[in-house]
Amino acid sequence: MRLALGPVLYHWPRERMLGFYAEAAEAPVEIVYLGEAVCARRREMRLDDWLAAARILAAGGKEVVLSSQALLESEADLRALRRLAEAGAFCIEANDLSAVGVLAGRGPFVAGPHLNVYNARTLALLARLGAARWVAPVEISRAQLEAIAADRPPGLEIELFAHGRLPLAFSARCFTARHYNLQKDDCGFRCMDHPDGLPLQTADGDPFLVLNGIQTQSARVYALLGDLAAVACSGVDIVRISPQAHGTFEVLRAYRNALERGASRSSADLHLAGHAPDETCNGYWHGVAGLERVRTEGQAT
Repeated sequence: MRLALGPVLYHWPRERMLGFYAEAAEAPVEIVYLGEAVCARRREMRLDDWLAAARILAAGGKEVVLSSQALLESEADLRALRRLAEAGAFCIEANDLSAVGVLAGRGPFVAGPHLNVYNARTLALLARLGAARWVAPVEISRAQLEAIAADRPPGLEIELFAHGRLPLAFSARCFTARHYNLQKDDCGFRCMDHPDGLPLQTADGDPFLVLNGIQTQSARVYALLGDLAAVACSGVDIVRISPQAHGTFEVLRAYRNALERGASRSSADLHLAGHAPDETCNGYWHGVAGLERVRTEGQAT
């Protein structure tokens, strides 16, 4: 299996983003996704900045994919998508069906995890439109993925979200702005104050969700490091690591080592110790509640 670095989902300053991708150029990863996938108001990085970073990564031997926005709400969003498509230099990840419409017939594209594909017939339709790779929805189980993989179109790659806070939902409302009693259109870009998102707790004080602008994430960090052997047997070609504020490249190295040498679930916990912003989980892969951590076959904790 190959290793992919997903797009940065948080709002980081431009210099931090450029430094991150400069480091990614030297990281043990074959594929790098970059681009603004969450909020159209985040304009620290312009299209020229993304393309410049992409060229540096490509020169370093990385396969580069430009990620499109997941929730398109206006004509301005569509214009930005068209400019991305017309740049023509790199493959694009479509995270909204509007993006599929724009990209169809322009060449191969990646069907992103937010297209909600749950059966092989839909996957076949996307392949006819030009999809060369499918990133499975984050909540898919091993059994569901194996059933789809068995009937996938010839040559279509499958990528699985394997590490990071799970992107669960998008909303037209910005919950980070709402937290600060601000309007979405006058948010002050407060999400930049939370480089790993804004934690949300239950009334009892337990970690529950993470607010990331218009995106809602899991509080626990999805981690399939100890499940990679099963993932490889399920028809997956690529596993994705989602960037976090600290420790992303240590996590990448842990997954690289596991891909090359193998890793038990107990050793996986040790490898990730100190490099995850919260407790880890892997429930969705095992067909149980997503926040659970399955430590042995058939046993969830």
